[in-house]
Amino acid sequence: MENNPEAVFTFHSRSLRETEALAEELAAAAAPGWVIGLDGDLGAGKTAFSQSFARHLGVQGIVSSPTFTIIKEYAGRIPLYHMDVYRLSAPEADELGLDEYFYGQGVCLVEWSSLLSDLMPERHLHIRLETTGPEERVITVTAAGEPYEGVCRSLIQKWGYSKHDECN
Repeated sequence: MENNPEAVFTFHSRSLRETEALAEELAAAAAPGWVIGLDGDLGAGKTAFSQSFARHLGVQGIVSSPTFTIIKEYAGRIPLYHMDVYRLSAPEADELGLDEYFYGQGVCLVEWSSLLSDLMPERHLHIRLETTGPEERVITVTAAGEPYEGVCRSLIQKWGYSKHDECN
């Protein structure tokens, strides 16, 4: 993944509500065919981010972690394919036919995507959540190709490079 400075947005979230606001912003921008990789340590908030993203994508009902089912599909403004690939090896993931999801008409949200980085599409958005306090997170959004680079540029323009640097 190329590290173009305009393709990386860093957000210092001080609360779950601020993390949800970022998920809401990305869900509003999401379009068919989007692929988002989501990484972070256990308890960093990947599932909470996914739930907020899904809610703002128009998914009704409960969105739960697909840890044991691997892939859950939800209807929303755009179909959402929520994946958790933590327990998969690369050959197992390859056998699932993830490309059909990645290049389909929905939005793929892939938790633990760095474990299958070789299988991720060349163009995608990657989100890394790092725990820095009980509710505080550093969230790094990295774009690989368009339209994701445009999303990062919009986030930087609207929210600033690091939204809360001036507060720290």
